[in-house]
Amino acid sequence: MASQEVLLAFVEAATQGSFSAAARKLGRSQSTVSAAVASLEIDLDLILFDRSSRKPTLTPAGHVMLQRAEAILAATSRLEMTARQLAQGVEPKLTVAISDTYQSARFEAALVGFEQRYPDLELECLIAECDDLIELVQRGRAHLAFAEKQGSYPADLVAATVAERTDIALFVSREHPLTRLEQVDQASLEQHRELRLATIVNPYDSRAKGRVWSAPSYLMLMEMAEMGFGWAPLPRWLVARFGNGSLVELTVRGWPRPVYVDALWSRIHPPGPAGSWLLSKMLE
Repeated sequence: MASQEVLLAFVEAATQGSFSAAARKLGRSQSTVSAAVASLEIDLDLILFDRSSRKPTLTPAGHVMLQRAEAILAATSRLEMTARQLAQGVEPKLTVAISDTYQSARFEAALVGFEQRYPDLELECLIAECDDLIELVQRGRAHLAFAEKQGSYPADLVAATVAERTDIALFVSREHPLTRLEQVDQASLEQHRELRLATIVNPYDSRAKGRVWSAPSYLMLMEMAEMGFGWAPLPRWLVARFGNGSLVELTVRGWPRPVYVDALWSRIHPPGPAGSWLLSKMLE
């Protein structure tokens, strides 16, 4: 198996166009680079360079092996970087739970930087709402969560508000009877089925008046509303992107409602360096 130094000498000789240029780039003597390439040719039983002209040029076999050598060097570099990160305490996997409440341009931008900084770290994204998000962080199932802001949190959680907000409005399908009313008030809403969030951990935490269907995600509620099963409080961004023009926003006093978002993490299971980096970007 060729060493990393031998492969690097071969790659530099091929990309620089000469053994002498490769030697200068690597800070080695030309004879050292030439010997490394020659030993690689012996090990592979292949002629990698045509040396019949003044400057050596890659043979067809050399072109193929150059691609393989570059791939090996890149993989080795990633391996070494990952080992350094793990030795520094970087978590091998980062799990982030996020609410469908808002579409975060900040989160999308942070992920671009995260991928560049930690290219080999596994990132898991979970979708949940309200109490389910809190439960995921408390259990250590998620390192970070981004959830609709609440008045208070359990003592084992830390919260910080993200500099983004969204709007929740009431929506129904275009064929729903509520769209034919001149004015929609709370009494009118109570005459029709409400489609509302019900978290998995606390499904009966709050009870609504009248008929209710529930689901643990806004996306499922939106699909129910599209089918005409009732009215639903939904994030405006979600309807705009995925509603396909099938829903109508109701004009009701007190709606739409602004929603602010908190970043949550556990005092008991705090995020490591990678999670802390992502969190800092979200709170900038």
